[in-house]
Amino acid sequence: MNLYAWLGAVETGLIFGFVALGTYLTFRLLNFPDITVEGSFPLGAAVSAALMVHGVNPYLATVAAFGAGMLAGSVTAFMNVQMRILHILSGILTAVALYSINMRVMERPNLPLLGVDTVFTPLQTWFPDNPASTPIALALVCLLVILVLNRFLVSEMGLALRSTGVNARMSAAYGIRTGRMTWLGLALANGLAAFGGALFAQTQGSADVNMGVGVVVIGFAAVIGGTVLLRSATVRTTTFAVVAGAVLYRVAVALALGVERIGLTPSDLNLVTAVLVAAALVAPGARFFKRRARATR
Repeated sequence: MNLYAWLGAVETGLIFGFVALGTYLTFRLLNFPDITVEGSFPLGAAVSAALMVHGVNPYLATVAAFGAGMLAGSVTAFMNVQMRILHILSGILTAVALYSINMRVMERPNLPLLGVDTVFTPLQTWFPDNPASTPIALALVCLLVILVLNRFLVSEMGLALRSTGVNARMSAAYGIRTGRMTWLGLALANGLAAFGGALFAQTQGSADVNMGVGVVVIGFAAVIGGTVLLRSATVRTTTFAVVAGAVLYRVAVALALGVERIGLTPSDLNLVTAVLVAAALVAPGARFFKRRARATR
């Protein structure tokens, strides 16, 4: 891999770090396996691209994408909390509906951003010969989001959200409105996913209705891989771990696809993803059995 391939993998990994943070909120803290990100990720791309094409400021368009993602998460929460639909099915229904909504937003399957100013346009103007400018900017944004999220998770409302994921019945007995906490967690998680989708579309130069395929698996891979490789006992450091997991995942995929001896092609991306996720799932058990075997000697 050359320098540009490395930087491209890190850049994409940092963008998917926002998806990983959202997956961490739902999958680990709320104990809610949310599939909505399959639709909210391209929703953020579609909303931001459509607004920028019509002359809206790219920063406002990106914020609007975050709001659209929160709305998508709220729909999933409504179906689960108010309509009593199973959490997985709620996310699937929302993701399926968002496919049609994304088509309507863009008015076509693919919306190019050629000649349109994005949030990264100033970097290209200020640092035209520095390929690391975009990854550095994304790293700073990731750091800011992590710090804000960490502050929220140790606040009274954040602790209530975490308590809901641990034991919803006990939390309700203590007066916590678990339905609102579920809504808040899903809204924030899908807002982060849509925010990542908006940034991904701006770095790739287009928004596509099929951008969300496999995104939920990438989020799981980042959360599981990051927490396995960078073990942490606190929420504050775990948020850093899941973003690092997203970056490591993209680097591992780039390495696997870049080794000519293996014979993998970009069409094998889903296969590589499945293998990496399986390896991350098996790793904790392998360590456990190894320690247990040593203890019995």
